[in-house]
Amino acid sequence: MLYCFAYFAKLIMSKENRAYLSLGSNLGNRFYTLQKAIFEINRRGGKVVKISSIYETPAEGFEGEDFLNACLLIQTELEPLSLLETILSIERSFGRERKQSEGYESRTLDIDLLLYNNEIIHTDTLVVPHPKMHERAFVLKPLADIAPQYYHPEENKDIRNLLQQTKGREKLRKSPLKFFKDRSSLFAQLHFLAIEGNIGAGKTTLSKMIANEFNAKLVLERFADNAFLPKFYEDQARYAFPLEMSFLADRYQQFTDDTTQFDLFKNFMVSDYDIFKSLIFAKITLQEDEFNLYRKVFNFMYKEVKKPDIYLYLYQNTERLLENIKKRGRSYEQNIPFDYLEKINRGYMDFIKGHPQQNSIILDLSDMDFVSRPSDYESILEQLENKILLTRF
Repeated sequence: MLYCFAYFAKLIMSKENRAYLSLGSNLGNRFYTLQKAIFEINRRGGKVVKISSIYETPAEGFEGEDFLNACLLIQTELEPLSLLETILSIERSFGRERKQSEGYESRTLDIDLLLYNNEIIHTDTLVVPHPKMHERAFVLKPLADIAPQYYHPEENKDIRNLLQQTKGREKLRKSPLKFFKDRSSLFAQLHFLAIEGNIGAGKTTLSKMIANEFNAKLVLERFADNAFLPKFYEDQARYAFPLEMSFLADRYQQFTDDTTQFDLFKNFMVSDYDIFKSLIFAKITLQEDEFNLYRKVFNFMYKEVKKPDIYLYLYQNTERLLENIKKRGRSYEQNIPFDYLEKINRGYMDFIKGHPQQNSIILDLSDMDFVSRPSDYESILEQLENKILLTRF
């Protein structure tokens, strides 16, 4: 009996509240700032349930760039004052410091708590509903997208009717851009993420982690059964050309099979290799005449394969690579020369520098451990997040 009472008491105490927020920005990269703020709200304030369309609005009452505005519905366990403090903390993290008597001015980020359930709150620090929301078209228009029939508890009208009587709504311009509720929905905009790196850099481990967390189709390089690989490590000059040709044939076949078969139940693809690695390794291992022949075959194949939206290169210094190789214990890798790994690192760097049009990230993992330290893994995800936002939107 006591257990049941405690269970229901917990349910009541953890009741999620519905809060509506207004967001705006007219400084810097407005879309980027607002999208990052939404992710922070989702992490710290409450689950983002709905997002309005984005509207561009002229600055009013002062000279400044146009604003981007939007509204959110969140489900939150925070009480109103705690939610307000969280909002203000998020604003400060984006460089916004509210003044005691703040007038109209440009701002990097503006977040207002408009509505909290159907409550009316009047304190020295918080007024809900927001005292000016019913006068502002740039608030009511996006709010009408997600709560058109919400009844304003003090004005005694729903949001649509309040919008109809508001001046200046004709100045709002709807943006073709859209915001995403969380990182997962942003990552789902990718088609193909390639994670590359030297031998032992951690690309397969990271690919598996991302595929698991974000429901991505996992494409892994199959190379352990290559009959030439152990022989190559024993006699590179003799087995380099057959090894590289067999790798190229295998990679091309597997890569085209895996990347052309779309999985309806997955959000995107993540691979622990890109087929261009074939040319990087071949340039290191082959003689000049062999490489020239190899490149002709490669160029023909490369035209046909899918290119990644983002190319993430994991850099590890050579000492760290040798440690990782020793730990994973593949017998045929234990005698890989130091200078061979150095050449591979240089080869990848040359490739990235020689292809500036490719959407690349170079990630130095020399002092990171994304498997054992969650903060390091989070840092990698944040860099991916930023790359998507800054290049695609």
